[in-house]
Amino acid sequence: MRGAASGAKSGIEIRELHLMEEFEDVSRLYAAIWRTDAGAGPLPAEVMRALAHAGNYVAGVYEDGRLTGASVAFFGEPVGTTLHSHITGASMGRGIGLALKLHQRQWALARGLRRITWTYDPLIRRNAHFNLVKLGARPEEYLQSFYGAMDDVINRGDESDRVLTAWDLTAPAEGTGPPDRPDRPDRPERPGRAAHGVRNLEGRPVIGPTDADTVLIDLPDDIESLRRTDPGAARAWRLAVRHTLGGLLAEGARVAGFHDRRSYVVHRTAA
Repeated sequence: MRGAASGAKSGIEIRELHLMEEFEDVSRLYAAIWRTDAGAGPLPAEVMRALAHAGNYVAGVYEDGRLTGASVAFFGEPVGTTLHSHITGASMGRGIGLALKLHQRQWALARGLRRITWTYDPLIRRNAHFNLVKLGARPEEYLQSFYGAMDDVINRGDESDRVLTAWDLTAPAEGTGPPDRPDRPDRPERPGRAAHGVRNLEGRPVIGPTDADTVLIDLPDDIESLRRTDPGAARAWRLAVRHTLGGLLAEGARVAGFHDRRSYVVHRTAA
């Protein structure tokens, strides 16, 4: 699949990758994004080569011939319905990540798939906003220390908790609809009646009640900076969100949206 996906900025090309030198470029790009040594990026070129050769999704974004983003995904469970997106990395602030996800969506739909899953760190606000608001994906499961100890600059010094998130491809693509639609996922229903399960109070998490139908869970302003400047506070945030969001998901609650770019909106009962 070649060309720009719907919603991509003009002047970029997104294409599937097949050559070893292309995978080596992706490996170097990932190492730069995750700030690891050049030969110790999060995914080796030879693994991408094997995945692509077996028919999985490996694609890159090019701007003026320069690789600025890439995504790697493979078929998952349930067989025949799901693509699992293992890693996506792109230059920030230019719409490249959204273009890649829309390209990945088109690729999956062309193969009869109905959903894409991936994991992300639930403490990173920009990722939560992108996944829930831009795409309309929804967290389904909290995974404690999923990848074990990680030594890249972004994750170093913290546990690798993740949430497994699913994107329903049978629903309309997010990011292009009218801004006033009634089901906007960035606005909590009945905000005045919501309990604040985790509140951001002067940069520290304060755990509150979770016995309301709707629960808000705040996130720190910048967990990546906090890991470097105040590891104790970063760990407090990790444990607070693990306890609250993880506990609610385990009980069958669902994440309905992301409010004001800072708070998960969780419904304990069907809305």
